[in-house]
Amino acid sequence: MNELIRKQKDIRLLQSISAVLEWDQETYMPGKAIDWRSEQLAWLAGQIHQKETVPEIAALLKKLDDYSPADDREEALVRLARREYRIASVFPEEYVVEKTRHLSQSQNAWAKARQADDFNSFRPFLEKNFDYARRDAEYLGYEDHPYNALLDLYEPGMKAAELKSLFDPLGEYLAGLVRRIGEKEQVRSDFLNRSCPVDKQEALGKEILQTIGYDFERGRLDATAHPFTTELGPRDIRVTTRYDEFEFTSNLFSVIHEGGHGLYEMGVDEDLAETFLGQGTSLGIHESQSRLWENLLGRSRAFCDGCLPLFRDTFPDVFGDVDEETLYRGINRVKPSFIRVEADEVTYSLHVILRFNLELALLEGGLEVKDLPEAWKEESKKLLGIVPEKVSQGVLQDVHWSFGLIGYFPTYALGNLYGAQFLRTMKRDIPDLDGLLRQRECAAPLDWLRKNIHSHGSVYPAGELCRRVTGEDLNYRYFIDYLEEKYSRIYGV
Repeated sequence: MNELIRKQKDIRLLQSISAVLEWDQETYMPGKAIDWRSEQLAWLAGQIHQKETVPEIAALLKKLDDYSPADDREEALVRLARREYRIASVFPEEYVVEKTRHLSQSQNAWAKARQADDFNSFRPFLEKNFDYARRDAEYLGYEDHPYNALLDLYEPGMKAAELKSLFDPLGEYLAGLVRRIGEKEQVRSDFLNRSCPVDKQEALGKEILQTIGYDFERGRLDATAHPFTTELGPRDIRVTTRYDEFEFTSNLFSVIHEGGHGLYEMGVDEDLAETFLGQGTSLGIHESQSRLWENLLGRSRAFCDGCLPLFRDTFPDVFGDVDEETLYRGINRVKPSFIRVEADEVTYSLHVILRFNLELALLEGGLEVKDLPEAWKEESKKLLGIVPEKVSQGVLQDVHWSFGLIGYFPTYALGNLYGAQFLRTMKRDIPDLDGLLRQRECAAPLDWLRKNIHSHGSVYPAGELCRRVTGEDLNYRYFIDYLEEKYSRIYGV
């Protein structure tokens, strides 16, 4: 067991070194450095693969066949080691190196294409990325659908058919709620598009991060083209955001969202840090933490009330004529829009379902990458009732496909569902939650999350963790109940 932990630490060290280079590429790396950076990342991927697949790990796992784990953590450590060894072993090293080199170049090409609103320049990279995804599925093996192999990398055990059984009724409900809200008088939100200088947004973002418990002794906030969070080590959790002078909430809720991810990683028990257990258990659970802080707490009436004095002090010309009710209603405005990361709570999951449908079609062969912009428009019209005029508002808006993260998007919607279910239990355990949020006191909800979710890292699979925390399996009805209660008050639906 100790030797297995030592080998996991070696792998984690190399992975964190690679993460430093990837973070730098997204934040400070000069553009002309991309070729050498892709070679660096490719070389490191080969070294990591060698460490992951050495015969000694197989021998150690064999010796542990008859071992009785002392506790849940030891059982989980061996279980996860078997899973990671199985996954790594199916891929040839030369394939891993080649793919990593390409994906680094692909991300750089996407950033340029998005800025230029030019799909054709990125198309060859995206075609190759989906080729890699199909090859990944074949290497990994799957039942029923190649998507299952890819989805399992991000949400272990989840199947495409299970997602459809969740997303079909959820999408139908959300589309109906959007129509009902559309029939009501729109709330006021003009003040959110007033000029907010970027330097003041940055200062406010840091203060909000500190408010929710983010530790700047263990992390930092930087700007990037597409916000993300990354772990560069157990005591180095970086978050990023992007700024728009006339879109105040774009930065505000990006910061809170990424801060939620950062708090999860910062809350993992340090005894797990050097093992495979020292990270979030699934991306659905990870997204539950970011979506919970961003929306369920961050857009709550109580937290809005608590933050309004801070907003007024930072931007007096913007919020001088805004009261608590106006802020709450404006921040929770529902209106279909093109950009997923800036979507409201009601339409957000429809953006995810759109991407899920397209990924399935691309993997099945019923859709080709060259036809993706038009297919995107059709799905957007069907689900959101709007059609993007530019590819930067559609197929080029997200970074995920440029990184080869195919099968990732559904975890965002799963995060909404897990988050609502967790919030229900949190409110039961913290009766004065609203009173605390109204004072911008976030220690109690953070402590609750650390005790029930963060500290366990990957010890418990997502489904088991959900049952341990809430007493039942994932139930999408809690998210629907949450939306009905909230938006009936805001819009009278």
